[in-house]
Amino acid sequence: MNVLLASIPEAQRALGIGRSTAYRLIQNGRLETIKIGRRTLITIASIRALAGEPNQNDEG
Repeated sequence: MNVLLASIPEAQRALGIGRSTAYRLIQNGRLETIKIGRRTLITIASIRALAGEPNQNDEG
């Protein structure tokens, strides 16, 4: 099974950005979030899109 969501710190590490930049990207809608309970998670698709990687669904 592929991972679909990442925590904010995981997204920061994946993108090589700091905390304030991550929250600014979330606020600007460049990183898509989903709330599950009290946790805010970021979609892997939005991380890939921001990094300029092709979506896995587009490769096939």
